[in-house]
Amino acid sequence: MNARQLEVFRTIMRCGTLTGAARALNVSQPALSQSLLHTEDELGFTLFQRVKGRLLPTPEAKLLFPEADRLFRELENLRRFAGDLRHGKAGLVRLAASTPPSLSIVPRALGTFRAARPGVQLRSYVVPVAVIAEMLVRGEADIGVAMNDQPTPLLETELVGRSEVVCLLPAGHRLAQRGTVGPADLARETLISYRADSLPALLIERRLAEEGARLRADVEIDVSITAIAFVRQGIGIALVDGLLPWSDFAGLVTRPFRPEITLPLCLLTASERPLSRNQEVLRQHLRDAVRGYVADPEHPGVLRAV
Repeated sequence: MNARQLEVFRTIMRCGTLTGAARALNVSQPALSQSLLHTEDELGFTLFQRVKGRLLPTPEAKLLFPEADRLFRELENLRRFAGDLRHGKAGLVRLAASTPPSLSIVPRALGTFRAARPGVQLRSYVVPVAVIAEMLVRGEADIGVAMNDQPTPLLETELVGRSEVVCLLPAGHRLAQRGTVGPADLARETLISYRADSLPALLIERRLAEEGARLRADVEIDVSITAIAFVRQGIGIALVDGLLPWSDFAGLVTRPFRPEITLPLCLLTASERPLSRNQEVLRQHLRDAVRGYVADPEHPGVLRAV
């Protein structure tokens, strides 16, 4: 018994006549009679007997009806759920992002996504880059946002922007009066920056080498947000990404660092796992959020779209 036959049987049981059932299903009575005969043929037993112009269900039909009714309601629920998925009213999207985009790009993207698809459940994780990759490969996250464009097995990497490296320092620091800060300005400072084997540290070292300069971090950090407490404590000044909204933290200022150094901002997905419609929509909102962040006058020059 297929879905249509199930619907016909259920409707006849409810209406009690072929005429009423045909009207309810918006089909002709002969077509409905033919469908019923075909169903009885497949089942191998009679479902209805004609008595004084009415269809009376056989004992077999009475036994079959509760199960048929339950299956029909489940099928209707399935159809509704599929429609909700199609129109963005249901589903689940899991996003894993490192700290800088989580405090800048991600909130913008999630805000517009939620406004467009309020019925979709969101799970947002703030985790290190290495963990993002693991979550995507294991199927624990659908989309990743990270400041890393290095090729990774089983992952697809889409470069969506570049964040400028800035110097983070106390508002009263002598270098806060400068328009820009360079390697020579940091010679007598305790420098806080990324762990030596991390991609940001390697990119900083490579760019400085091109200019014949060299800097070594006296205090190494894994994530740039750690620099807030260290700089506030007077431990030193920091070279970090410009993507974090540093101006939101009282007592701290940033200055552009020269020579200019940029860090990649990328969207990551599992290469062997296609995105759902909702996941694809969120990925587009993330791209749009990057462009919106670039155009925002409150963030001059700290991020560039590609």
